[in-house]
Amino acid sequence: MKILVVYIDLIFIVNLLIDGVLLALTAWMRRTKLKWWRLALSSAAGALYVVMMFVPELSFLYTFLIKFGLSLLMLWIAFGFTSLQSYIHHLGAFYMVNFAAAGGIIGVHYLVQNSGDLFSGIWYTATGGLSFELKVGFWAACITFFVVVFGFKAVQTTKRKMESRETLLGEVTVWIGSVKISCRGLLDTGNQLSDPLTRTPVMVMEASLWEAFLPEGWSERLVQGEPDRLIMDLGMEEFEWQDRLRLVPYRGVNRGAAFMLALKPDAVRIELGGIEYTTTKVLIGLDGGTLSGDRAYRAIIHPALTEGEGAPNTSSHAAADAAAARGSNRGAAPEEAKPAG
Repeated sequence: MKILVVYIDLIFIVNLLIDGVLLALTAWMRRTKLKWWRLALSSAAGALYVVMMFVPELSFLYTFLIKFGLSLLMLWIAFGFTSLQSYIHHLGAFYMVNFAAAGGIIGVHYLVQNSGDLFSGIWYTATGGLSFELKVGFWAACITFFVVVFGFKAVQTTKRKMESRETLLGEVTVWIGSVKISCRGLLDTGNQLSDPLTRTPVMVMEASLWEAFLPEGWSERLVQGEPDRLIMDLGMEEFEWQDRLRLVPYRGVNRGAAFMLALKPDAVRIELGGIEYTTTKVLIGLDGGTLSGDRAYRAIIHPALTEGEGAPNTSSHAAADAAAARGSNRGAAPEEAKPAG
């Protein structure tokens, strides 16, 4: 006769940790600060409930209403009650985290099973229906739980970063003479790069966008640095935008003073958050590398370019086109150039 030994203290501690992780992840998703003593009390309430399952006299507690009531109690202890709407949001996030963790454990369990183990857990009922038996080891379930939870948090963190970045992404259009370049740009509120003499803000763009209009080999040489040598080597070479070239000094991260090659455009239009900003006081800094590894943006927008009073993006683009036409010596209508890559 086999004797079943149950370590109540171990079960209590493990469930205390699991409930604590689930509540902490719920608070993180709701962007709510959780006091440690509230977290401990709420986790202890959930762990005690699991321990009660080993008391035969308390089997009546394991019903849907009691389980749902316990989740309400745990959330009340952990977060308090500020408003019904906030409480419902906490409840939804808590169950979403729980279902994600439980689904992950089941998914990993069936992923590592072979066909023999899988079919041995399927049996038929008297009415001809199918039933599935799930047998997961205690330590396997614990390890899988923490792996799934931290994987879930990593996915949510990436999603949150992408959503936050989307609010800072806008459409950038630059006119130089008859050339029109468009790409997506990221508003960098910490960017303070400007021309020290004229205080003109510098918007950085990938040099590859302008490759078709720059002298041959400039894009590759910009990757190597020393843009001042590009201008020195230019000499008497015919370059239509030679009078638009600027060298902007700056100090990079963990490096000394350096120069950035920049162009003086006729006009720049930025569409960000449903608002259009048009300016002529700006320089376009050329970066030889890739600004975003996933190509989500190819320009860095200076915050000063969006501090003025903009217009709704439903308006016409006549103002920007007119500004570009005034700066163009040709007087021709701008032709659009598609970004490289």
